[in-house]
Amino acid sequence: MEEVDEEPTVTLIPGVNSDKKQLCFSWGPGEMLVCETLFRSAENKDKSPGCPYVYIVRKDQDIYSQTLRKLFNESHGIFVGLQKDEKEKAGKCRTAQLVRVSKNYRSVIRACMEDSHQMAISTRDPAMHLHHSTQVSILSAMELIWNLCEIMFIEAAPAGPLLCHLLDWVRLHVCDVDNMVCEVLRNESPAKHENFWNVVTIFVLQGRMDEARQLLSKEANANPTSVNMCKILDELMKKMPVPSLNSIQTLTELELKWQHWHEECQRFLKDGTFASNPHMETLCKILLGDEKTILEKKDLMTTWYHFLVTRLLYCHPTVKHVELHVYAQSSLDLFLGGESSPEPLDSILLAAFEFDIHQVIKECSIALSNWWFVAHLTDLLDHCSLLQSHNLYFGSNMREYLLLEYASGLFSHHSLWQLAVDYFDHCPEYGRAYLEHHIERIPLDTERKALKVLRICEQRMMSEQVRSICKIMAMKAVRNNRLGSALSWSIRAKDAAFATLISDRFLKEYCERGTFSDLDLIDNLGPSMLLSDRLTFLGKYREFHRLYGEKQFFAAAKLLLMLMTARIAPCSFWMTLLTDALPLLEQKEVIFSADQTYELMKCLEDVTATESKKQKLQDDDAEMMKVEMLRLAMARNLAKAIVKEGTVEEP
Repeated sequence: MEEVDEEPTVTLIPGVNSDKKQLCFSWGPGEMLVCETLFRSAENKDKSPGCPYVYIVRKDQDIYSQTLRKLFNESHGIFVGLQKDEKEKAGKCRTAQLVRVSKNYRSVIRACMEDSHQMAISTRDPAMHLHHSTQVSILSAMELIWNLCEIMFIEAAPAGPLLCHLLDWVRLHVCDVDNMVCEVLRNESPAKHENFWNVVTIFVLQGRMDEARQLLSKEANANPTSVNMCKILDELMKKMPVPSLNSIQTLTELELKWQHWHEECQRFLKDGTFASNPHMETLCKILLGDEKTILEKKDLMTTWYHFLVTRLLYCHPTVKHVELHVYAQSSLDLFLGGESSPEPLDSILLAAFEFDIHQVIKECSIALSNWWFVAHLTDLLDHCSLLQSHNLYFGSNMREYLLLEYASGLFSHHSLWQLAVDYFDHCPEYGRAYLEHHIERIPLDTERKALKVLRICEQRMMSEQVRSICKIMAMKAVRNNRLGSALSWSIRAKDAAFATLISDRFLKEYCERGTFSDLDLIDNLGPSMLLSDRLTFLGKYREFHRLYGEKQFFAAAKLLLMLMTARIAPCSFWMTLLTDALPLLEQKEVIFSADQTYELMKCLEDVTATESKKQKLQDDDAEMMKVEMLRLAMARNLAKAIVKEGTVEEP
């Protein structure tokens, strides 16, 4: 955004009686609660007597986070791109497109999470470290939920590929093993490292058989007595039937292969093949899907959803969407074991496994501190045609309601409000009304910002808001004595009354100084001068001066006389117009005809006939002399005009 992002400073309010202790609240601009208080800490007790602090409590504090502003800015482009794709593809092509959009959103979340992580590492301030670490946790949870929603709602893969997606989901979000692997491999003898078997076990729990087999080979090299066991276990891992995304085999074929493989694992375990090595025996039990053994490794899995996916991999590899919620609930219960209560994140993930979209959005709205997540996720799910049944009681659907709430929060920020405009644009029912309401509350600090807001309103045919903005800026310009800018804004607002007022100010300035300011503007009024009679007079009067300066005396005289006889000049300016006629009357060449001179005389008599003018002439000798000079000049010009017009030119 173009405006500079900076935090508001603490404001002091002088002139308040410090003897009266009070606590006051009032709603300020941009949905802020302003707290005025006289209570001060001990160290500030002696400072600024009678000058309380004002504290600002914002409804949506997240928009002032540097990292989250990046999230808002980057995701805005993804959102707009999705809305503009009118030619929605059908079938698999459409699904692939929506999955791609979902991954774009996730990549933005992950990038912001990496930024917060780097800030947490680099800062030396404990409070800031805690703040950035908390943001990392929140963004990580957001990506975790979004990724699961992508798998469950958007991709909606059939049995088999579904498990592949869930495995990728767990591997992406449970990544502690990668650090442990580095430690183990850095050791001279990896097989003797204290975490060696923990790493192998985690690989097996995550279905990462290739990595597990590579580590097992190091055990075989380091311990000759276990070579045979390593070879057998390696073969079992190698032959394990695993569903793949592009496989052409049917579920029945996969289940038969898996059953034969399972029986083979069971036979080796019963034969006591791994009895001499507890670690390998444990691995074999995991391959067999022994829940008790898998639960014993809960410290390595760290989360119940890791346990769920491991359990599905070794017990129910062909699980279907409709069956997931049963296994999810039982896995949560088994993992927690009654020792602790589910967290909000657990409830959200359970709702996703139950395919309860409405509950996922509801729980996320409660748990998360801003509307970004639910607004964008709901919009994406709406494009998947999954939200038609969720209309709200007051008319707007869920998608629009959440987008309106999110955009309203953005409008309280001094630069992010520009993003909110596009969100309102894509809310067909109430978006325009919200935009009209919020755009009137934007502080017009600079003319550049005002032009930006004005352009937005003009593009959307918001005529009332256009007039309001122009009037505000015109008033500011008048207060700063910038008449040209004020006139420009009033013309843009098509405000005839205000244009008349400013035109009078221009004329008054001319009477005082003898020159016009902002000549470029006045010279190029064009059709805009027809907005009001006074503005028309100003433009034409300036044209008279231009003609006179170019020595086009006849045209100038004709225009001057027209300005007086049309009665569009203010009465206070008539004497100035008559004075402007004086040099033309004194020209050697006759400029005004006899009839025109009579018109000038009539105008002069009309001016001097008013009671106020009579009184002024009696009190002001200069004005009286000016009138006498005009009468004399008109009489001379009339005489010359009559002689000229009465002379018959010879052929």
